[in-house]
Amino acid sequence: MTESSSDLARIAAALERLAPPPSASADPAAHPAYVWRDGALAAARAFAPLPLALLTGIDAQKAAVLENTRRLASGHAAHDVLLWGSRGMGKSALVKSVVGALRDEGADLALIEVAGDRIGTLPALFDAIANVPRAFAIFIDDLGFEDAGGADPRVLRSLLEGGAEARPANARLHVTSNRRHIVARAMEEQQSAINPRDVVDDRLALADRFGLNLGFHNCDQDTYLSMVGAYADRHGLALDAADALLWAQQRGSRSGRIAWQYAVELAGRAGKSLGGD
Repeated sequence: MTESSSDLARIAAALERLAPPPSASADPAAHPAYVWRDGALAAARAFAPLPLALLTGIDAQKAAVLENTRRLASGHAAHDVLLWGSRGMGKSALVKSVVGALRDEGADLALIEVAGDRIGTLPALFDAIANVPRAFAIFIDDLGFEDAGGADPRVLRSLLEGGAEARPANARLHVTSNRRHIVARAMEEQQSAINPRDVVDDRLALADRFGLNLGFHNCDQDTYLSMVGAYADRHGLALDAADALLWAQQRGSRSGRIAWQYAVELAGRAGKSLGGD
């Protein structure tokens, strides 16, 4: 070996020592929830979803997602799910709570959370779980594509269409988004398009591939108060409706998230802990 090749070999060996070893993947049959990270499954440190009964004001959405995910857990035909709409109305909490509720019923079902910027790695995830004898809810939270022409929307569309790398029968996507159509619709693009209808149709095409497509909307005053009341009853907190409404008014919104934050405030004032909820 020449001196130069010897130097190269030493450099290569040093780089190998510096490079982190590949992440070891957690057993896909052993845990209730995972995070898909760096091409491997990592067991979630804590999976303590809210009880379904505490998610109020979204009864129709709750029933639909529960029934669809129960079918998935039972090995029956099930839809991919898109939950879209107002922030803080329980979209993400619902996915987790449904998985928790079905596990409490005895279903062998797990949640796998995937970051929205890791859409391109989903085929590798599907390979890792395709032959595992349990069901998986693939959870992608707060998804929104700014560029309809980018790679990720096309990858997701292909996965949903049932192509060569489509999700296996034991997995279905559960996606939340603040947008109904996931991909932003730029007005200037529509105005400059030769056929504006084609632009709209292209943007609708991705959302239309979810068999279960459910909207979430800002709640009215009564629904907000019922949300706060459910948390207060569960944790033995004294509820002042006027104070609860003032809390929401100061934040410019009434939603499940604001109701939960008010419950946290009540518990703090009372010197109580909300525990795992």
